Amino acid sequence: QPVLSNKPRKKKKKRKTKKTSAGEALEDNDLEDIESLLEKIEDTNGLSQQTQSGVIADSRPLLYVEHRNLNPENELKRYFGARAVLGDQRPRQRQRQYVRSTWLTAPKNTWPRYSKTGIAMQLLDTRRGVQHFTFEHHREYQQVQFKFLDAVESMDPNNIVLLLQMNPYHVDSLLQLSDVCRMQEDQEMARDLIERALYSLECAFHPVFSLTSGTCRLDYRRPENRAFFLALFKHLMFLEKRGCPRTALEFCKLILSLDPENDPLCVLLLIDFLSLRAREYTFLTRMFQEWESHRNLSQLPNFAFSVPLAYFFLSQQEERSESERSQARERAARLIQLALIMFPSVLTPLLDHCSVQPDARVASRSFFGLNAQISQPPALNQLTSLYVGRTHSLWKDPAVMAWLETHVHEVLRMVDAQDPLVEESEHKRKMRYQSAPRNIYRHVILSEMKEATAALPLEVTSQPVMGFDPLPPLDSIISYTRPERTSHPSNESTLSLFFRSCLPGPSSSALLQGDVRHDGDEEAGAGQDLNQGVNRLMAAMRDMLANIQFQEPPRDDNPEGDGDWD
Repeated sequence: QPVLSNKPRKKKKKRKTKKTSAGEALEDNDLEDIESLLEKIEDTNGLSQQTQSGVIADSRPLLYVEHRNLNPENELKRYFGARAVLGDQRPRQRQRQYVRSTWLTAPKNTWPRYSKTGIAMQLLDTRRGVQHFTFEHHREYQQVQFKFLDAVESMDPNNIVLLLQMNPYHVDSLLQLSDVCRMQEDQEMARDLIERALYSLECAFHPVFSLTSGTCRLDYRRPENRAFFLALFKHLMFLEKRGCPRTALEFCKLILSLDPENDPLCVLLLIDFLSLRAREYTFLTRMFQEWESHRNLSQLPNFAFSVPLAYFFLSQQEERSESERSQARERAARLIQLALIMFPSVLTPLLDHCSVQPDARVASRSFFGLNAQISQPPALNQLTSLYVGRTHSLWKDPAVMAWLETHVHEVLRMVDAQDPLVEESEHKRKMRYQSAPRNIYRHVILSEMKEATAALPLEVTSQPVMGFDPLPPLDSIISYTRPERTSHPSNESTLSLFFRSCLPGPSSSALLQGDVRHDGDEEAGAGQDLNQGVNRLMAAMRDMLANIQFQEPPRDDNPEGDGDWD
């Protein structure tokens, strides 16, 4: 009987190994059919329901994260098809026997073999159904962290490269070296390093830590947790540039769910843009409705303008009923007028970025003129500059511009009629936005929007900003301290000066340990030396990073080796 049962099994195996082009196409179609069936099951499973207001309400939590939306390949397959995205990757993946399954990123053949790094996650407590976790650094990882800080202070990127050769999954080294690669326009290497950092952190997750529930918290005040926030943020920025806004939105929701009250990276300034780009208009309007009462989202220029734009796009969807579209048009009209009255300084820069000339009536009025930009507080200027620089491409649609023009003229009529709302909004602008909180400055630095970084205040630009920990919280919770160094480097090489100039932030010339030079001749000499050697050093750095290799013992399951980064 065992012999008889094995015969058909062998025949099936033979038939399975025979693949034709038609069979591959059929397999790809099956994958797409399965995904479409899953979406239909979710839609009919009571996860969404129609409300009296005509807006779709989701019964799941607002910041619920779906695993399938964390994979950019799923989004690309919706755009281009499974065959175009996967190609011949699947047979190769079956050969990888040692790979650990992860949600945030997929490990690559070129990565070195993963081994425990000394990072762990601990559950601190559970309060009101919310679980509070923290990452922990074991003693061996603390020693590597101290070496990393020494390498950063040396201002020599080669020291970080050497550290990564010995510790290929040290998270802060991966984050810092990714910034160096990105400055040298090696985007592929920079993205690969961020993905490896995420993989290292996910392998250290606590068994009950959930990415999707929206009830797991991490405290940004603990230095051990910051790398996870920063790696997620940098990863979603790469995803957005890669053309995967839906996946980037899911990562943005994940970051916000880790600490929604404090929002240490201020992703509220970004989530509206990703929602509009991903055409998730219902999510954006739902977030505004649920959070406006306790978070005052309408006082942020990005929400004040993006939410009416989302309602306008909803009103243009022909699959909706006429009553729903009419209600969306009314909400869009009311909210865009409130936004123009509250933040008149947004209109002129927005039109400039869209290459649109305002008509004579708008150009001749001071309400939307240059005075509106000059008179606003510096903190508000940063928010409006950030929004215009990031979102202006969404306003270039001729239909959007025609809709905006109509309501700009309506606002001017309200100004002429001396509507009390105009004076009240002006008073609010002067009283609020006196100074921005630290998380907004952190967001501006990480976003690298030139319109907003130019408006950073002196207290931010006068201090060093490190890529692995930009603007650490003033009330940080320190679990272990670095031992004091007995000596400091007395002289610097040209390569050190070059790396110092490459450090992110406007104040890259400031030393990490706080030393300040007062001799003008020394500063002039260093600047001249830097300018003379920068071209040669850029080529040398690019060549060095392109030829990094990890020395590992040969493995049977991957005879070609996986230590090469390139």
